[in-house]
Amino acid sequence: MYLSYEQLREKLAAGDKYDLAVIDRAYQLAYDAHGEQKRRSGEPYITHPVQVAALLWELGMDTDCVVAALLHDVVEDTPTSLDEVSKQFGPDVALLVDGVTKLGKIQFTTKEDEQAENIRKMLLAMSKDIRVILIKLCDRLHNMRTLEVMPEQHRRDKALEVMEVYAPIAHRLGISSVKEELEDLALKYLDPFGYYQIQEYLNSRKVDTEDFLEIVTGRIRERLKDYEDVIEISGRVKSIYGIYRKVFMSGRSFDEIYDIVAVRILCNTVNECYNILGLMHDLFRPIPNRFKDYISTPKPNMYQSLHTTVISKEKMPFEIQIRTYEMHHTAEYGIAAHWKYKAGVRGSDKLDEKLAWVRQLLEAQKDSEDARDIITNIKSDLTFEEVYAFTPKGDVKSLPKGSTVIDFAYAIHSGVGNSMVGAKVDGRIVSLDYQIQNGEIIEIITTKSPNRGPSRDWLKIVHTSEARNKIRNWFKKTQREENILEGKIEVDREFKRNQIAVNDEQLEQLLMGVGKKYQVGSLDDFYAALGYGGINLTRLMPRIKEAYSKMVNPALPPAPLTKEEVPLTKSKHTSSGGVEVEGIDNCLVKFAKCCNPLPGDSIVGFITRGFGVSVHKADCPNVLAAKNLEENSERWVKVKWSASSRDSFKSTLQLVGLDRQGLFADISIALSAMRVPIFAINARSLQNGFADVMITIGISNVEHLTSIIARLQKIQGVESVQRSSQ
Repeated sequence: MYLSYEQLREKLAAGDKYDLAVIDRAYQLAYDAHGEQKRRSGEPYITHPVQVAALLWELGMDTDCVVAALLHDVVEDTPTSLDEVSKQFGPDVALLVDGVTKLGKIQFTTKEDEQAENIRKMLLAMSKDIRVILIKLCDRLHNMRTLEVMPEQHRRDKALEVMEVYAPIAHRLGISSVKEELEDLALKYLDPFGYYQIQEYLNSRKVDTEDFLEIVTGRIRERLKDYEDVIEISGRVKSIYGIYRKVFMSGRSFDEIYDIVAVRILCNTVNECYNILGLMHDLFRPIPNRFKDYISTPKPNMYQSLHTTVISKEKMPFEIQIRTYEMHHTAEYGIAAHWKYKAGVRGSDKLDEKLAWVRQLLEAQKDSEDARDIITNIKSDLTFEEVYAFTPKGDVKSLPKGSTVIDFAYAIHSGVGNSMVGAKVDGRIVSLDYQIQNGEIIEIITTKSPNRGPSRDWLKIVHTSEARNKIRNWFKKTQREENILEGKIEVDREFKRNQIAVNDEQLEQLLMGVGKKYQVGSLDDFYAALGYGGINLTRLMPRIKEAYSKMVNPALPPAPLTKEEVPLTKSKHTSSGGVEVEGIDNCLVKFAKCCNPLPGDSIVGFITRGFGVSVHKADCPNVLAAKNLEENSERWVKVKWSASSRDSFKSTLQLVGLDRQGLFADISIALSAMRVPIFAINARSLQNGFADVMITIGISNVEHLTSIIARLQKIQGVESVQRSSQ
């Protein structure tokens, strides 16, 4: 719902906790600072901060939060400084504004580095004041609501970032209303086919669903008439992305999803929850193994409720959720409902405990030299699915689904993990890579030997960043010499694989050149960081290879041109094509469409009449046929790829895979994850149950294309992926 500032102010005035004079000053400052700035849609820019402030009002946030929302873009997008904000509105508001302001003045090597550093900055500010992330989530939610005016690739990039970072954070904070809308909006741009298919399915059943909910809620009200003064009954339909995860990502049919429709019952006390559960199981037939008690064992995001799936007289399965009003408020608003400043009490131990995962993410990233690891940690740690296991003493540990017994040991204490030699699950010994399941009792077997410690192989087994960080810390502190040796072995292996041959001086020059970013003081420090996992060499290899190429083939400075030699025009094809033609300067270059050559291909050139040099792959059928005729042999010239080429090229891939639901979605998500632009995608069904998919994408060179093909070949049901000459 769009609100003008006047409408927002009326809503704020209806409450008694807002300082309207301060909010008016903030609005006026934002209005003047943004001035004539427009959004991509053509609307005045000031509409965006007003909508973000309105979303925060809906979450029940305070004056400082609303003020910061109105000002959240003035430091980033206008000449207004953070000092000015601090002077006018105080240090708390300045901290909130700074927390959501991007690092615009720092030059980053890649877009991924910039994204990771901005997320780390935001989390650091969030650890000091939780309101930072609430502002950022509302900012991103309004941007997603208005994303249709942006270019397609921008929409996909933002949607992927929401799915990987912001939706998981909203989930862990327990703000279900924001989380579900972010997921649905992101899915709309990442897989529009899947999104609209589910939307059509829900629309086609809308009348039947509404009738069914009216019938079953009527029966429930009749059965609970003794509770009618204290209960509230409502129906809900599962979110589009919630259905998508089960249909397209888990391979189920719509009929196999039992919680598309749910009835929610709210009451006053926990005792009433369990009493109502018994009455519901008496009224409807419960489905075995479909009962979950999140009241006795809350989720890490504070969610509490009883869930049971039952079958009605109409043979229709549906879910019943039973919770107290307080639990429901927490389920909808999450951390905002328990925010420590809201009650006027700073330093709430309970809330700090619930936000411990923020510090764990920052701690896990602190010892990694690569900022991008923080995004990897968010993906692994803030998963939507958790498992619950017990220590022999009955303590509950909640971990992301996929966690191993090693993760469980480190969740207890780093000392337990470091001295671990084995584990028992429900009394039986299991392997260290055993993935824990809900409700298991896990006993960690340890040793008192001072010479024992974790194995490097554990880094490949563990699932959580907490465990990975503690293992790396152990090696960092106790095994420096071994780390250096491991680092040297890894460098030697990667250099051999990439055919890089250098002497000791050149080796130090290459490694320390890329090591400056990681603040390593010596070559041994670099090796040690590689050894304990603080630096990821695979990510550095493209930069090392580029530096090596310049080292062995140094570019000579061009000789100054005389007046007669200076060309009147310079063909853009020479510089943008990234191809050097032997013996010809500033030559018009075009790429033959019969073979679509890419950087890394062996190429030859053919001097055309009036259109410059046409570049072909050396093994192009047209080239081989023309050379066999031995005609125009003088027009074939040697060409090579320019070492400084940074252009993007289009390439078409032909993919053959099982004709199944979700194939398009999996392809789209895989390409988005690799940040590969998609220019066209077409598919047709084959008679043998397979689908033929043609995808035109943007790539940088043959090596980049090879990695994309390798990733697509891992998709379920894909039989082949090959480069097409179309």
